[in-house]
Amino acid sequence: MLDAVCRVEGQAEKTYSVFTFQRLSEQEIEALRQQLYCPVCDGKAYFRKASRDGKAACFGSRYHQTDCSEFNPSASRKQEEQDALEVNQQLLESDALKIDFSMPLKRKAQPAEQAKGEQANSKQAQVEQADGVESPKGSYLAKAESEHQPKSSPETKIATQGLQKLLHSLLRGSDLASSDLWVYTDDKYRWRAKNLFVNFADAEPTERHAPRMYWGTISHADKALLWLNPADCQDVGIPIEEVKAELCQKFDIQEREDLEGAGIILFGKCFWNKNKTRKIIQLWNKDLSRLHLVKAED
Repeated sequence: MLDAVCRVEGQAEKTYSVFTFQRLSEQEIEALRQQLYCPVCDGKAYFRKASRDGKAACFGSRYHQTDCSEFNPSASRKQEEQDALEVNQQLLESDALKIDFSMPLKRKAQPAEQAKGEQANSKQAQVEQADGVESPKGSYLAKAESEHQPKSSPETKIATQGLQKLLHSLLRGSDLASSDLWVYTDDKYRWRAKNLFVNFADAEPTERHAPRMYWGTISHADKALLWLNPADCQDVGIPIEEVKAELCQKFDIQEREDLEGAGIILFGKCFWNKNKTRKIIQLWNKDLSRLHLVKAED
């Protein structure tokens, strides 16, 4: 269980994620740990700290109702929670994290496709170089510098993670979106996680269209399946016309209803429409390897 309701007499009810709760002081945890309840069935809950043998902190309950979704979680929910815990553990144990946009692989790329992908990555690097990416000093660079190169000393631990687990982690409220950990989007460019991962509700056009990792939940698509509309806000649109066929094939989208409630993460740029009435988030370089989508029923 990743969430628990806390009720203290005389105070407003509050829901904690396990990631937030474990950061409380020892005194606060001890004062609140007997005031926890399942957010679904209201069964009395408990908090278990991270163990020395590597088990992550979690909430649990032995008093779930038999029909409680937390008692019999779906396979997808179990997977989301497991992924969130894995990513959070990486944040605690690693010096940096590198995004592997090819993980998980749907199929092995053919040589021609691989060459095309390498060419696209090269082109992206050139554009990123022009747009600028946050350096360790917090500035934006107009050219690549050696300080962007990952340190290769034995003491430095750089974890690797794919988009699916990163998305699950963000959707389940892990510390990723607020972390100071360096996250590499390729071998050169790195960002503070808290500056890289942006929920759709917080999206704002960036200087020189510098990219970010945007994430959230899809409310619906238009009838022609040309635009995705985030559920997190009403002033953001994601155009997909130029990648529609490939996207539908890759994620098995048969009809617009398949997209309702889906989780999504994409590397892209944010800018205003012509009338400055709507913010557009466009997939970077039309590269679908930089987008991951999880349907609500998956």
